[in-house]
Amino acid sequence: MDIFQKCFEYTDAKTAIKEGYYPYFIPLTENEGTEVTYKGHRLIMCGSNNYLGLTTHPKVREAAIDAIKRYGTSCTGSRFLNGTLEMHETLEAELAQWVGKESALTFSTGMQVNLGTISALVCKDDTVILDKDDHASIVDGARLGFGKLERYRHNDLDHLERVMQAIPESSGKLLVTDGVFSMEGDLALVPELVQSCQKHGARLMIDDAHGMGVTGDGHGTAWQFNLTDKVDLVMSTFSKSFASLGGFVAGDADIIDYIKHHARSLIFSASITPAQAASALAALHVMKEEPERIKRINQIGEKMRAGYKSMGFDVGKSVTPIIPIMVGDDLKTFNFWRSLFDEGVFVNPVISPAVAPGKQLLRTSYMASHTDAQLEKVLDIFKRVGKKVGVI
Repeated sequence: MDIFQKCFEYTDAKTAIKEGYYPYFIPLTENEGTEVTYKGHRLIMCGSNNYLGLTTHPKVREAAIDAIKRYGTSCTGSRFLNGTLEMHETLEAELAQWVGKESALTFSTGMQVNLGTISALVCKDDTVILDKDDHASIVDGARLGFGKLERYRHNDLDHLERVMQAIPESSGKLLVTDGVFSMEGDLALVPELVQSCQKHGARLMIDDAHGMGVTGDGHGTAWQFNLTDKVDLVMSTFSKSFASLGGFVAGDADIIDYIKHHARSLIFSASITPAQAASALAALHVMKEEPERIKRINQIGEKMRAGYKSMGFDVGKSVTPIIPIMVGDDLKTFNFWRSLFDEGVFVNPVISPAVAPGKQLLRTSYMASHTDAQLEKVLDIFKRVGKKVGVI
């Protein structure tokens, strides 16, 4: 058997490209935040995670340029060896303070945070418990560990209780959940999860990739519920509100020190570049200096959610600037995406296995820098196209 045979037999993407509905790996000519260009075609971007609109902020851009001028383009080494700059440690200290924790540790990507942190903590005879809608990086981090993996139905507290009861008391337990779920924009039931963990002697880690900069006045989901001291670990990425690339985990100093010396994705990867670190640090400063951006992005979420609901779209349980438009069929989802794209709106089609069969959707997300005129235009196009393709 040729191990490449599966590659030769895979034709889904080729077929979609040929038939004109392939929605992935679109090479943009220009990206100006709220608007992008593809082959001369101008679109309003409603598919980005640039929630605070900071990728084009002058202070963030200048910080990246200045860092390259001072340090060059890369540290060309891991944090263990030659890859730690004073700026990395400054960033970590300020991030820890921002999320209300003793210490923080930066990784080269958000994916690597979860791969390294979870696999370092969950060892033989331990158990990691996940929400079934958790991000793929959480699932992969759990699989990399040598412990047992248990999952409960999305935000189903009764099912979680049964899962917890079945785990031996002698097993170390780590519950990991998204704070804001990335596809449907709903929140984890943090107060109830805290209670469950306390009852069963488990530790709680929140992935706030999509919550940081948005929930809890920008400090994240644990902060929003006033439970920062009850959540053991908080992670987030730099590729969303922080307008950069990388990620971090924050918690008690002893826990972070252990992860620092045991997380393979940290130890065996080059550190984030000077430009990435400087961009993330500058973005954090803008969050502090311009809190109106955080207020604005949440107002936009409320406006767009109300607009879609008034037209008859199903937006699920979203309470954030991530707003799904539920479709429920692969072909209709792709047709809807293509028609919106042609009309000048960029969104993301999501089908199985990213979501369960029957829950196919268009994922829309917004930026604090979107203008009211852009948002009204998006709503108008959605209404017209939604009727044309039979979603409303």
